Amino acid sequence: MAMGTRKQVQVPLFLTADDLPEAPTTPFFEELSGVLEQAGFDDFVERVCSRFYDQALGRPSLPPGVYFRMLLLGYLMGFESERRIALQAADSLSLRQFLGYGLHEATPDHSTLSKTRKRIALEAHEEVFGWVLGRLREAGLTQGGEVAVDATTLEANAALKGLVRKATGEAYREFVLGLAEAAGECIESEGDLIRFDRQRRGKSLSNEEWESPVDPDARVAKMKDGTTHLAYKAEHAVDLESGALVGVTVQRADSGDTQTLPQTLAAVEEAHGETPGTVVLDKGYHSDETLEQLEAAGADSYVAVPEGPEWNWKGKQEQRRRYAENEERAGSERGKQLSKLRTEKAERSMAHMYETGGMRRLWLRGLDNVRKRILIHACGHNLGVLMRELTGTGTPRSLQGQGRRPRLALFAALRAAISRLLGRFLVLARRWGHDLTEIPAERP
Repeated sequence: MAMGTRKQVQVPLFLTADDLPEAPTTPFFEELSGVLEQAGFDDFVERVCSRFYDQALGRPSLPPGVYFRMLLLGYLMGFESERRIALQAADSLSLRQFLGYGLHEATPDHSTLSKTRKRIALEAHEEVFGWVLGRLREAGLTQGGEVAVDATTLEANAALKGLVRKATGEAYREFVLGLAEAAGECIESEGDLIRFDRQRRGKSLSNEEWESPVDPDARVAKMKDGTTHLAYKAEHAVDLESGALVGVTVQRADSGDTQTLPQTLAAVEEAHGETPGTVVLDKGYHSDETLEQLEAAGADSYVAVPEGPEWNWKGKQEQRRRYAENEERAGSERGKQLSKLRTEKAERSMAHMYETGGMRRLWLRGLDNVRKRILIHACGHNLGVLMRELTGTGTPRSLQGQGRRPRLALFAALRAAISRLLGRFLVLARRWGHDLTEIPAERP
């Protein structure tokens, strides 16, 4: 093979649309644009956001449909920050087409995205999430009857070394220097200070005593990889039939699972109008309060039971009954199947949202700002579930190695239909108490 050499290419004076190259992601965005336009996405978000703008004064702002589409690109393309979203949208032909911008038009920059996010309230983002969830219900992809809840931590856009003491306002370094002077230690270099801080007893970074001046909502927490950072806590409620997110909340990282569960279940109830009939949880949620709350809401609890010493049930007959009933459900064959589905569906949603979706490390500050971004990220995840049902591909990157037009691929449509029917059949079988995976094969 001969080596190619770089040539000086003269840009032609005139270009037609057919002369422009087509990116591999173009078919996906064409299909997604068609789905959004057919469902009236732009009219809906303009109606929702109209209360945040004056009807007569000022120049026209960034259209709400473009704003939400740009945030959807964060999930679909794995863009972690608004700055990168704006940069890639300006460079990409397929993203320009998805946003509705021609080659002669300037796309919005990151400062415009930031100002629009601050203008549009959190409630509007929640309404957009509910609208996307409604499109999934219309397609028969989620009923919200069986839900699994799990949580993860997200690294905040703030550093531990920037912490200040709430009582005095002094920085961490000044605080350690004061301790060294009180202990009579000779600190001549930064290394001496670090060694003293590492070896001193009673060292802690309590959230009651320390806070970040740049992001007061962030909390000191241990991440999934064992490191300690300032972080937020994201909690997912996942439909076990389709894998769609039926509820997403972002809360402070120092809140326990039993404290954050009520808010997530309230988000699910607001989206569906009722509490799900079955709630599957891991052992971190196991408590008397959780079991009592789920029983009061009329939901069957499947909470994994942690290992430990025998509980003292003296004078706690109702708690003992709830504990025994939950243990029986969780240990049954159906409970084991639901636990496997919880691990699969919940972990998959988090991998898509925060690993390939680029949100494991946040680039925004403030609880409301993070909630807005995560909610639209979750909209992208749910639209991916819908697109996978319609076209066989859930993200633009999954088109690599496949045909140009996913909707015209008959195999993809048949595969989606068969998968949907099989999934519903298995759900009905689980509700009847049958485990189809353990049916023995017939002998010849």
